[in-house]
Amino acid sequence: MTDSEYKAAAEAILFTMGTAVPLHTLAQALEISDERMEELLRDMETAYQAPERGIQLRRLDDSYQLSTKPQFFRQLVAVASQPKRYTLSQALLETLAIVAYKQPVTRLEIEKIRGVSSGHALNRLVEYGLIEEAGRLNAPGRPLLFGTTEEFLRAFGLSQTGDLPQVSAEEFEKMKQMAEAEAEADRQEVPAENNSEKTESPIDVEI
Repeated sequence: MTDSEYKAAAEAILFTMGTAVPLHTLAQALEISDERMEELLRDMETAYQAPERGIQLRRLDDSYQLSTKPQFFRQLVAVASQPKRYTLSQALLETLAIVAYKQPVTRLEIEKIRGVSSGHALNRLVEYGLIEEAGRLNAPGRPLLFGTTEEFLRAFGLSQTGDLPQVSAEEFEKMKQMAEAEAEADRQEVPAENNSEKTESPIDVEI
């Protein structure tokens, strides 16, 4: 590999990791000596100082990290502070509704109501910041409990979870039966390997 290729590889690693990476780790990844790696990083650090570059290479003890230049902080904030829009599929909406009304609730309880695997939906809702881990159930295996977040309240214009529309036990049982019926219909129409999540009727939520 040429020097340019080594630098490109190091840049790719640092960009992808997002955090400080030890010099020795970079050298091992590129299969070169620590001394050679340090020389390349010094060259990269100098190159990033050019006024047309918006990022910089910072040394933190024996590690290196890519970061934005401080003079562009105001512009970054202007973009980062913009509301984000996420698409909530039917599967995500069903899972979110169950968490909102039954919280704190375990994944197993959610899947009993939905009738299908809900791991992907839960992970996506956590990623969106709409739900979070809310401790563990005091039961064998101590399964995780999930509850809604402040982001959920903001996204749906609520002050507290008590502002959610009231649903009686009978209505919730009817919702459960409908979900189970839909899941059974899906199992009959869709191959099992594609039936873990439903993706129809997406809606946009601004967060």
